[in-house]
Amino acid sequence: MKYLILAIFVVACASPYRLFAATVAITMDNPNTYSWPLYSVDERDQEIRQALKRASIKIGIFAAGFEVDSTEGKLLLGNWDADGHIIGNHTYSHKSYNSSSWSFERYSNDILKNEPIISGFKNFKKYFRFVMLKEGDTADKRDRLRAFFEQHGYRNVPVTIDASDWYIDLRLRQKLEKDPKADLKRYRDYYLAHIWDRAQFYDQLAREVTGREVKHTLLIHHNLLNALFLGDLINMFKAKGWSVVDFESVLNDPVLSVQTTVLPAGESIIWSMAKATGKHENELRYPGENDSYEKPAMDRLGL
Repeated sequence: MKYLILAIFVVACASPYRLFAATVAITMDNPNTYSWPLYSVDERDQEIRQALKRASIKIGIFAAGFEVDSTEGKLLLGNWDADGHIIGNHTYSHKSYNSSSWSFERYSNDILKNEPIISGFKNFKKYFRFVMLKEGDTADKRDRLRAFFEQHGYRNVPVTIDASDWYIDLRLRQKLEKDPKADLKRYRDYYLAHIWDRAQFYDQLAREVTGREVKHTLLIHHNLLNALFLGDLINMFKAKGWSVVDFESVLNDPVLSVQTTVLPAGESIIWSMAKATGKHENELRYPGENDSYEKPAMDRLGL
């Protein structure tokens, strides 16, 4: 038996594959009622929720008030609530906290302004998602908002795997407006490759920084791209050996409670932790994810 155990250990160490599956939970920002190609608002939303039902997973969805502050928007959130997904706060106005025009006072009031819009749902919880993952460009703004969270019972839910699905979605919609018969598979393939690349990057960085496997939170958005391909995204992770799990089941990972002193504050929490070590400067870019990184590649591909 001891030789069998030793053999398993040797194979595990030599193999590029893990002995244990990586774990990821989906978080989704910006539920909305915008009119976009291919689907009606209700159809697009239903496609996203059906993909989650088929996978039997519950996610955290973070709503910005201005996008759901309507009868239609509240009905949309009501469907997410009825499905058992967790509804969190994403401010009312959806502005970057790093902007010089958004002081602590203005931003914190904007968070409170959003509460009446979303707090009536049974699955609302005081989880917060920073807009654009920007958590303050000065120590004063950063620390005052952290104190505000403590005072008001909020928990900031950071992202471990950041990505630019929102930009791929924008390019897809622009393409469909010009060519309604555009090849959707090319956008699907680019999207899946992009997310997998970012997942590998942040997962490897997390293991370098923490010395262990972490439970991941992936950031994506409530958009046409995910109405079309969320099921494919979930299946991709599973095919790669990852476990896709309920949102709240990962919140006990200590990484998701870390607060660094890096300025500007924000980005993926893994990015911020790596930045704080001072040992990963050659691996990190600022911002961590942005449309400027994807634009050249999508231009080359004609997407």
